[in-house]
Amino acid sequence: MRGKVGRRIATGLLLCAAVGALQARAAAETWVSVWATAQDLTPPPVLNVPPPPPEVMEQFKRGPQRVVPIPDTLQDQTVRMILQPTLAADMVRIQLSNAIGKPPLTLSSVHLALRTQGSAIDPASDRALTFGGKPVTYIPPGAIIVSDPVRLSVRPDQELAVSLYVKGNSGGVTAHPLGLNPAYIAAGDQTGAPSLPAAREVRSYFWLTGLEAAVTQPTSLIVAFGDSITDGFATTPGRHNPWPEILAQRLRVRGGSPQWSVVNMGISGNRVLRDGAGASALTRFDRDVLSRPGAKWMILLEGINDINMSQMKALPADQKADADAIIAGLSAMVSKAHLHGIKVMGATITATEGLWLYTPQSEATRQAVNTWIRSSGTFDAVVDFDAATRDPKRPARLRPDYDSGDHVHPNDAGTRAMAEAIDLATFKQ
Repeated sequence: MRGKVGRRIATGLLLCAAVGALQARAAAETWVSVWATAQDLTPPPVLNVPPPPPEVMEQFKRGPQRVVPIPDTLQDQTVRMILQPTLAADMVRIQLSNAIGKPPLTLSSVHLALRTQGSAIDPASDRALTFGGKPVTYIPPGAIIVSDPVRLSVRPDQELAVSLYVKGNSGGVTAHPLGLNPAYIAAGDQTGAPSLPAAREVRSYFWLTGLEAAVTQPTSLIVAFGDSITDGFATTPGRHNPWPEILAQRLRVRGGSPQWSVVNMGISGNRVLRDGAGASALTRFDRDVLSRPGAKWMILLEGINDINMSQMKALPADQKADADAIIAGLSAMVSKAHLHGIKVMGATITATEGLWLYTPQSEATRQAVNTWIRSSGTFDAVVDFDAATRDPKRPARLRPDYDSGDHVHPNDAGTRAMAEAIDLATFKQ
């Protein structure tokens, strides 16, 4: 008996020493966000907004379902989520958020591994994560926690799997609805299982909000901050084609020093000034931009939802926005970024003619905001996404070969054109 106790104590001491050594190394290095997603900070407001016209609803039903419904709560279930970092690393940690969780969340087991295919992982790469040296973590409502670092060699073209086990009733979920990559929900604690053959497949991120890497060479972060066009709403799921990911690929090919990471902080339906699909851009700015480790630049593409929703006649007046209001909101975010040493590239708002909400007024507002973005001198740099994606014959409309079919969201070819419109020479230091 004493021998068993002694071995357990020795094993515990070795584990503590290993975690301590990793933490000591981490303290001497720089942490940079190499993957992230934006979580809703508030429940959506209840607005008396009329549905789209019947013909538009039929078009939505016939088209691909971008967001797969997710459960309202989890209990005695494992959720395994897939992500792809933008830089290589050999020591990483994850970030979890319980932004709108009620009650507090307890996770009984959390694992990180290299994904092979489907829900399967490479068992040799599986790492059980700890939080302050303990496998169970408690996340109060509104809080963000970071795991202890683990040694795991990852590549930017290698997908990872993060598995969380919720033993008790989660009482709701904090999620990023449009995950684009698969997530698997299975019964019981299967965080270390090689695969989840009986799992339900969805496409959202639950509580997971970031992956960070310890870097030893100069590394900087670009935060892509925006709405559904940044989120990649109409891109092909599983192909990593939102424009921020294509930008990251271009920067890796260019090489040089510093190396650049890019994270996608888009939320579909997001507005500059008011809550809707997630908290407003102004509300979530501190958490989604300023708190990202290593942030040196932000690419700001926001405003299309403020413009489009303002065309709804039944929308309350206090929910509408004109060009001056949108410009004021964008200006406020640029000023705050500058206070924290982050440079801002302004992105022009892309065309929408053909959308059921398009009106001459919406186009006039878009043009006014774009003129300000291009010429005001507010930004440290500008990328003209509008010029890169509009139809030369009908400039108020997307190019047909870039249009996903809804006349507002660029397809895979369109998001590539957006990424290629960004001048990489801007990102020097």
